[in-house]
Amino acid sequence: ITVMLISSGGSHDFIKEYTDIESFQKATAASSVMIARAAMWNPSIFRKEGLLPLKEVMQDYIKYVLRYDNHYTNTKYCLCQMLREQLETTQGKKLHAAQSTQEICEAFEMADFYEETTTIFEAKKTSLETETQDEDDEMEDPGVIKMAVRFDKREYPPQITPKMYLLEWCRKEKHPQPVYETVQRPLDRLFCSVVKVAEQKYRSTLWDKSKKLAEQAAAIVCLRTLGVPEGKLCEGENHLINKRKREDQERLNNREHGEDLVEPSHKKANFIEENSDMNVPKM
Repeated sequence: ITVMLISSGGSHDFIKEYTDIESFQKATAASSVMIARAAMWNPSIFRKEGLLPLKEVMQDYIKYVLRYDNHYTNTKYCLCQMLREQLETTQGKKLHAAQSTQEICEAFEMADFYEETTTIFEAKKTSLETETQDEDDEMEDPGVIKMAVRFDKREYPPQITPKMYLLEWCRKEKHPQPVYETVQRPLDRLFCSVVKVAEQKYRSTLWDKSKKLAEQAAAIVCLRTLGVPEGKLCEGENHLINKRKREDQERLNNREHGEDLVEPSHKKANFIEENSDMNVPKM
């Protein structure tokens, strides 16, 4: 039986450059070699032509950091590992004190590169935002009523949502139940929902991180336009909560008498909300 062995652990004591990798493999009679610390201290150890100066390696690393928007804490950790014994130098102390990517760049005399890269990225961001706005304009329907609102569950009682209030209102007014159409924007993967109630459409102009939040926001726009309570804590007595308490009490009383009630309306509302999360089209 052939067993594949991977040599791992302690390689940093023997591997100082690329040519040492093969020597270490032969010495351990392993099929391959895993390199961690030696690679972390100087990634150019995988360069066949030989190691690059550490300063050049760190500057190249910082360029990648800026291009791919790496978080500064991770960047700081990796650079500290590269510096090691040089952490007590002036540059090392600046790196250790850095609290942002910009300060890290300043510690490595790359402030100009930071400014240039940031300017380029800001220009690209503006361009993307313009494209996004164009996409929003394409999906605009002049008949849709819009507001800039978001759903914050902290402003509502537990398990009570604007969607439930809107469903309850539609039942009371003999309207068909609300219909939600939700799309996801590929650029940032955010969601926007349009709710149709009594042949009128409503939506929030703000995009949300989930389909549920986008639908709740659309429901809020509809309720506020109609002047209907949306269930917020600041609105005072919540009739849906009272209704649920009554239904739960009735359910309890009937169970004690061996009877079952028809599923309460709030359960139906929850069921509708859960099923509305399916099949979200992308723009």
